[in-house]
This record gives sequence, C-alpha cells and structure tokens, in this order.
Amino acid sequence: MKIALDAFGSDNAPFPEIEGAVLSIKENICQKIFLVGNKDILVNGLAKYHYPKDRIEIIHAEEVITMEDDASSSARKKLESSMVKTLSLHKDGIADASLSVGNTGAVMAASLFTLGRIKNIYRPAIAITLPTVIGHAVVLDAGANVDCEPEYLNQFAVIGNLYSKFLFKKETPRVSLLNIGGESKKGNELTKKAYNLLKENPKINFVGNIEGKGLLAGLSDVVVCDGFSGNIMLKTVEGTTQAIFNMIKAQVKKNIFTKIGAIFISPVFKYLRKKLDDSEYGGALLVGLNGVSVVGHGSSNAIAIKNAVRFTCKIASSDLIQQFKDYFEEIK
Repeated sequence: MKIALDAFGSDNAPFPEIEGAVLSIKENICQKIFLVGNKDILVNGLAKYHYPKDRIEIIHAEEVITMEDDASSSARKKLESSMVKTLSLHKDGIADASLSVGNTGAVMAASLFTLGRIKNIYRPAIAITLPTVIGHAVVLDAGANVDCEPEYLNQFAVIGNLYSKFLFKKETPRVSLLNIGGESKKGNELTKKAYNLLKENPKINFVGNIEGKGLLAGLSDVVVCDGFSGNIMLKTVEGTTQAIFNMIKAQVKKNIFTKIGAIFISPVFKYLRKKLDDSEYGGALLVGLNGVSVVGHGSSNAIAIKNAVRFTCKIASSDLIQQFKDYFEEIK
C-alpha cells in the first residue's frame, strides 16, 4: 500500500507526521509513504532518522490549511496546500489512500471537492470507533454534518451497518439512534422523524433509541446521530476519560499506601488506558466518498500517526469502498 500523508496537519506538525511515517516504514505497515508539505522542512526533519530512503518520498506543498481557516473556502482556494495535494495524490492513483490529522472540516470539504461522493449518497459522514465494555461501536456522524435531515440519519444507519460488518465482523449489527431518552416519542423533530424511518428500514437491525449513558455499555453496534451531537458526544467521552485517569493518578500519588496498592492493580490501569486510548486506531474514515480519506486528531503523536497509517492501509487494501459503491449505486 502507498499512503499519502499530509505532513502539516497536526498541532505540532510536521514532527509527529515525520516520526510516524518513519515508524510505519520500519514496521513495514505500508510499502511507501508520500510525505506532503514544505520540502526544506521535511528534508531537515527526516535527516535524523535511519530508514529506507526510497520508501518515503517528499511531495512539496507551498501552503498549509490551519485549524483557524474556514473549512469550505480553504479547501477550494488553497489548492497548493499539503492537505489538498495529499488528496490529489490519491485521486490521481499515485497513492492508494489519503491521511490527514488537520482541520477536520477542511479535510471533509477537501475530500468531497477532490474525490467526490458515491452516487446516491446524500452526505458523507465521519465514522468513528468508540470503545465499549464488550468491544467497539461505530458512531456516525461525528462532526461532518452539523445540520441533518431525517433521511441523512437513515442513510448513515445503512452505511454504519455495512461498516460494522466489515470492521468488526458483525453479522447483524444492532443499530441505535442517539437521543435523550429510550422512548420513541422522545427527542426533537429530527430524531422523531428519523426514528420512524429507521424503524421501517428493512435493511438494518434497528433496536431503538440510545441515551448518552448507554454508549459505552455495549448496547449497540452502530450509533447514528447528527454531526453536531456526535462531535459533542465524542469530545465529552474523550475529555471524561482523560479527567478520570488524571484523578486516579492524583489519588495514587497521595500517600505510600495508595502507591503500593497501585502496583497490584497496574495491569488493570494499563488495560483500560489501551482500550480507551483514541490513538489505537489513530483515525476515522470519511464514509460515503469515492475513495479512502482518513482523518485523525490534531493532537496526534507519532504512535497515533503510525496507527492511523495502519488503519488507512486496512481500509485501502480491502474492498470496503467498492462495497459501498455496489450497494448505493444500485439504488434507483
């Protein structure tokens, strides 16, 4: 697999991207990486690493799309940016997939502008994997579409159903609608109308509404929501997880007895940290696009970049995108 990596997307760019690319090549996660960004900076950054030189190729890009840039306009105007050039490498068939940990809205806009969407897809969405007590759940949309129609959520459910079957080998994924209550009459106009559509959709195993408190309980395999609610939910879960670990760490250091106790339960902490670590996958697939575009956290370190490359390779080497195309292009 040949992966195009936007080297100027992260908060600390390009250093996590450079190290992550080197780690990916050294561990033979992919065949080649196109590192896209300012050539002089990337050459200097790579100089301190030992790696097969022919497996990381620098593609020069003059511009950078920042977190402060307007997502839609920057994707259309900054055609010489590292983000747009990364996607163009994939569109032109030079790379098998595209990866960026930059401005999420800009990545979605640039991906849609560059790759286009699959026929009959209303809106592409960000599909994330959320850890639960018994495994993982696919959640979409996690931020691409702030305003949604009921039909969008119904289609997200079908996409998520296919994605869960591929990613977690679920034969009949349980599909839920994120809402403020379990009853069918709960929610706003969007969720009420979406509930009725999901209930009547024969292509999914709809099990009803799910509240925020049930997300991590493993009650559902696919959770559908609008991008506004999904993004708030995602960041709340991430922030809560980090806060809990920080509080535990503070209590462990409190006295000699808690420090001794921590030694005995350290395997439990290690397990939980690994399971809840968002760098395990490193990225989220933008589903519904005519290609493989993966977006990651701006705070990604080198390990998260490496794992995102691995995840991108997994998607690119599969027939998932073709499955999406075959399914939705047959719709009349």
